[in-house]
Amino acid sequence: MIQLQKVSRAYRQGGQTVHALREVDLHIQGPGFYALMGPSGSGKTTLMHLMAGLDKPDTGQVIVDGMDLAKANDTQLTQFRRRRLGIVFQKFNLIPTLTAAQNVALPGVLDGQNSRWIKKRVDETLGALGLSKRASHRPDALSGGEQQRVAIARALLFDPPVLMADEPTGSLDSANSQQIWSLLSQLAKEQNKTVVMVTHEAAAAACCQEVVVLGDGLIRGRFNVEVHDAGDVASRYQQFGR
Repeated sequence: MIQLQKVSRAYRQGGQTVHALREVDLHIQGPGFYALMGPSGSGKTTLMHLMAGLDKPDTGQVIVDGMDLAKANDTQLTQFRRRRLGIVFQKFNLIPTLTAAQNVALPGVLDGQNSRWIKKRVDETLGALGLSKRASHRPDALSGGEQQRVAIARALLFDPPVLMADEPTGSLDSANSQQIWSLLSQLAKEQNKTVVMVTHEAAAAACCQEVVVLGDGLIRGRFNVEVHDAGDVASRYQQFGR
């Protein structure tokens, strides 16, 4: 489902070259719920941006759902992100003047889809996420947890096989965070999706089935989550960080 081979990415920052990723090899054979963990500057967000087609590597291959993103043009990447890969961000990125239903419908409208198909999918996704009664509300009338669920519904409009989540609960309290982690886990299990989440929280990673640990632009290791306990995940994560 996701394969990176010898992927490197560097940036110029303050007159210096920062090597965000250094010849990274990574293979994720979905479906499932996977966490990318690492300290600030480890390269985890850069890695997700490459897998989501939001950036391109300096060297190497990034193949997601059979498509080599490094070779795709901007139009191909836009269609890929809209139809085959959903992305959820920390800040929700909802349009404040649109209702929840309109926000979810937006990718379909931009894609030129039939209005009946769009309405059907909007109703289905909002209903599946328990938001049917909030469909006509604008973001400022929704809680943080509800806003993030709307953002997830929007990412699911085209029923993509891959879902990326970049610190999706960074703006939420613990109760809402747990609901979002459980929802992402449920999507992976019940809808056979490959869900990849960037996080620095052991409690979030404990909801996943596997953790990939990054540090200094390298993959330091990976481990299966056999005990869904934050303390156990934190302990195993620290072993790779030494």
